[in-house]
Amino acid sequence: MSKPILSLRDLHRDYKVGEGRTLTVLNGVDLDIAAGEFVGLVGPSGSGKSSLLHAVGLLEAAPNARLTIDGQDFHSANEEQRTRARLEKIGFVYQFHHLLPEYTALGNVALPQRILGRGASEAEARARELLTTLGLGERLEHQPAQLSGGEQQRVAIARALANNPRLLLADEPTGNLDPDTSKQVFDALKAIVKAQGVGALIATHNLELARHMDRVVRLENGTLVPFTPEHVS
Repeated sequence: MSKPILSLRDLHRDYKVGEGRTLTVLNGVDLDIAAGEFVGLVGPSGSGKSSLLHAVGLLEAAPNARLTIDGQDFHSANEEQRTRARLEKIGFVYQFHHLLPEYTALGNVALPQRILGRGASEAEARARELLTTLGLGERLEHQPAQLSGGEQQRVAIARALANNPRLLLADEPTGNLDPDTSKQVFDALKAIVKAQGVGALIATHNLELARHMDRVVRLENGTLVPFTPEHVS
């Protein structure tokens, strides 16, 4: 059996909430995600979904956890190593797309590649390929304000995948969309994750969409438990 894209062991996260008081949000989280696996993350507001994504995405230090991404151990990584990994190994999609308004769709997707050192023509070719795959081949030169909400989110997905990450993290990626558009964006996201063999962890409150994921885990009392389809209503 091949090694997982993501391997996480014993993640804890406590927050200070007052004088001498702490709140335990994550209490020994373990998680493996394989290449091409589309994993849903559910749980009530405040259960720690964003904290988990931030730790896995190397946005917050997790010094006591064991974390490997694509075979690289980040247990004692410094900030430079973490920053490089966020560019090379991890893609992020958020509820709000955060596109740069002055750039076209093509420019938004080319930008992270240029930051990584890819040449302009190569970056634009990759951006064009991704956007066309996501059904935006006729919208390459449109700025975000000229695109619908669903189109903007598909640009954000293309941007997240531009540097060929091994792990994709998404925090309510369809939460700001109407039901029909949400399903379209979800289907596009899943299809391209499968096609490129990316491991994906998708936090969502949309239990209908969760039905269509490979598996779903739920945060309960600071740990992850399997969330089986018959529990989704």
